[in-house]
Amino acid sequence: MLRVLVADDQDLFRGGFAMILNAHDDITVVGEAADGAEAVTKAIELEPDVVLMDIRMPGVDGVEATAQVCRRTDAKVLVLTMFDVDQYVYDALRAGASGFLLKDVRRDDLVRAVRLVAEGESLLAPAITRRLIAEFVGRGRSRPRLRQRLDELTEREMDTLRLLARGRSNAEIAADLVVTEHTVKTHVSNLLTKLGLRDRAQAVVFAYESGLVVAGDQET
Repeated sequence: MLRVLVADDQDLFRGGFAMILNAHDDITVVGEAADGAEAVTKAIELEPDVVLMDIRMPGVDGVEATAQVCRRTDAKVLVLTMFDVDQYVYDALRAGASGFLLKDVRRDDLVRAVRLVAEGESLLAPAITRRLIAEFVGRGRSRPRLRQRLDELTEREMDTLRLLARGRSNAEIAADLVVTEHTVKTHVSNLLTKLGLRDRAQAVVFAYESGLVVAGDQET
């Protein structure tokens, strides 16, 4: 049973998301929070698998709450936003969020997203992610210190990171590199450890911020 905490300052959204999720036998909403501070407290207390986190809330906002939840619990955070290009979303991804959804998400897509994130996958639509990165990072700039950290990766791990940042699934990366999916999972696990990253979503952000992948470049 997947345990979910829903954090949103608007009762209508909070109740609606809880109702949708509770309608499925494999998901239970263990709690609700009306602001970021309450979300952190309840995440620690209730130990959910996934926190559905509104990105813009009064007081402690979704970005700071995400950082605290990711630092203090094992819960995965899925952030909610009204805008597909949003500085707050970008900051939340850097803070450890595993992905983001627009608040007008379809019911089935919401449920699928919660399940995917609970399984350790990231939820980053390639086109939206590239647009987000281009808006707040891209523009051809990179951070030299991040670039230096890439030296810790093997050539295969570097290739895996490039493809991961382009939105490829494990199966697609395996086909591109002519290796097994198990090998891809090993490469992903190793590169996350070496770079000190929480999950695939942070790896995508790192790939762009370091300049390994540049938003707007032709995909290879």
